[in-house]
Amino acid sequence: MKIRRTGRLTAIAAVMTLTLAGPVHADSRMIPVAAEAAISSAPTSILANPVTAAEAPSLELEFSPIKGGMASYYGRHLAGARTASGARFDPDALTCAHRTLPFGTQLQVTNPANGETVVVTVNDRGPFHGNRVIDLSDAAAEEIGILRKGSGVVELAVLSN
Repeated sequence: MKIRRTGRLTAIAAVMTLTLAGPVHADSRMIPVAAEAAISSAPTSILANPVTAAEAPSLELEFSPIKGGMASYYGRHLAGARTASGARFDPDALTCAHRTLPFGTQLQVTNPANGETVVVTVNDRGPFHGNRVIDLSDAAAEEIGILRKGSGVVELAVLSN
């Protein structure tokens, strides 16, 4: 494992790495001996001044809009059934069915009526009903507020890598 950053992030990564391996003291602190030595020998400026959010790398996600339309959701009666990807359908997971997007694609689904948004993962094919563009799991439909109505207009965007 290579650590490419220098300064406080390197020391913190080294301490975190040492925490995951090495002998452990018998007491309840559960700090590896090597990590304890690294912590005690680390410059006090590193320990006293943790990395702030402003110094941490940005984790903003970028989405590319694609064609939206009418969304519906799977019923709970399909729980445990195999999806086209081979996974078992879990109504409580944030997943969806799309006709063409590759399995594993992450989509941001937005209900323009209320502004609610959810990120789901494509793990099935469909919907094969009328003009619908996506089938959501029960949990995803509830997150954006279309569970009670049964369907609703949504905007879609693919997570860009």
